[in-house]
Amino acid sequence: MSQPNFVRLPQTDVHLNEVRSYIEDIPHEDYTQASEQAREAFRDMKFGVRVHWGLYSKLNLQEESWPFLKMSFADRQRYQELYKAFDPKHFDAGEWMRFFKQAGFKCFAFTSKHHEGFSLFDTKTRVKQRVNWMAAGGPQIEPCDLAYSVMDTPFKRDIVKELCDAARENGIRSELYFSHPDWYDADFRPYGFHPLTVPGFEKLLTQKEIDEIDFRFEQMRPVSMPALTHQERERMLTRHKQQLTELLTHYQIDMICLDMWLGVEVWPEIRETMKHLRRMAPDVMFRARGVGNYGDYYTPEGFVPGSKENTDMPWMVIYPLANTFSYDPEAARYKGSEWVIRNLVDAVAKGGNFMVGIGPDANGLWHPKAVEQLHETGAWLDVNGEAIYATRPRPGTLYKEGEDIFFTRTKDFKHVYAICTQWPGRTLPIQTVRPKEGTDIHMLGYDEPLPWRCEGENGLVIAIPEHLQNTKNRPCRTAYAFRIAAAP
Repeated sequence: MSQPNFVRLPQTDVHLNEVRSYIEDIPHEDYTQASEQAREAFRDMKFGVRVHWGLYSKLNLQEESWPFLKMSFADRQRYQELYKAFDPKHFDAGEWMRFFKQAGFKCFAFTSKHHEGFSLFDTKTRVKQRVNWMAAGGPQIEPCDLAYSVMDTPFKRDIVKELCDAARENGIRSELYFSHPDWYDADFRPYGFHPLTVPGFEKLLTQKEIDEIDFRFEQMRPVSMPALTHQERERMLTRHKQQLTELLTHYQIDMICLDMWLGVEVWPEIRETMKHLRRMAPDVMFRARGVGNYGDYYTPEGFVPGSKENTDMPWMVIYPLANTFSYDPEAARYKGSEWVIRNLVDAVAKGGNFMVGIGPDANGLWHPKAVEQLHETGAWLDVNGEAIYATRPRPGTLYKEGEDIFFTRTKDFKHVYAICTQWPGRTLPIQTVRPKEGTDIHMLGYDEPLPWRCEGENGLVIAIPEHLQNTKNRPCRTAYAFRIAAAP
């Protein structure tokens, strides 16, 4: 039997489907998921920011490091050398966290290392071989000895440490993203869409990766190299484990955001790494990407689930504010504070968290539209945050009525919040909530209690004062929350 508080990923999770053929559904008995206390703290956060930053910011790429796989050999070589010019002179961890706090974020996620292999923390691990894409006669593996980290750049500052320290000072929880694959380190071939492949690679990869390589062969241009030696394989697994160990021991963090997977052939060793990490950090929450139910939470990406999820595993929607999780220079692509607020309300009503994605430019600065829209979101949360933070969903399908009314509740069940994403007009009818007799109903941000009545089968009707029909008198511009002391 697994631990008493064991929870499963939903069967509909697309990333579970990539690994379920070889990762056991129930973890080994000597592995425990994070405690219920850690899960509760995760569920309390509700709103976070996801920051992707790396060498791709030097080229203003729109898909983080993914375009690397479609580059010519000459461009790949230039990309790998970008670390020598990585020097974000305007990066200020304290300023970032002050911005995040004003926006109402309770947690942040940050890329310690994306698939490109460049580490934004002071890793003590070393890359021992890489690809020379412009070698005479074609790409060749060559020896090297460097961390391939921010400490090898002109900047020479541990960005992850500065961010985690500033987050703690501002009461913001920390999550570090970490990519299982590493496209710079040749020891990681051919795992996780690595640009190097090997003879018989079909036995080492997931079916999705095989299909993707077959479908995009001309674009990805994978280069065949000799199979991994025993020494290379062990060096890869050791470095993978050591980097994750560094993140858990050198930084005070609450979550590790794992991404991608390394495939069936090395799963036994990755499983042992997960056991090692859990022993080190009993209450750090691990994202389930690439580790199945050895994870503690999962992340619907680019959408809010259409209904409440059929699982007790905590979840957090991740959704870019513009077109990408990294820096987007086009102002018109930023979706607006109303979009953020509606998706936040929708996710929270269904029992999840919402994490909006933004990225800084190569100098460490945010797009003005991102700042503007997230400050607007923070102003809304200043008024309505009690209907969002540390709330829980109502049971069953009672999380919404129609298309514009969503509900949350307090943990003690004493209050229900009805959040109307459109101005309700002169009355707000609600079918599924009955107030306690003799109690007041309030619109958050408005001091006076609101008249209300119950009309039998027609349900609760809240009257909206004439004073509030003037938009200038309303406590906010979008999504209006009503606190109701609910009858048992």
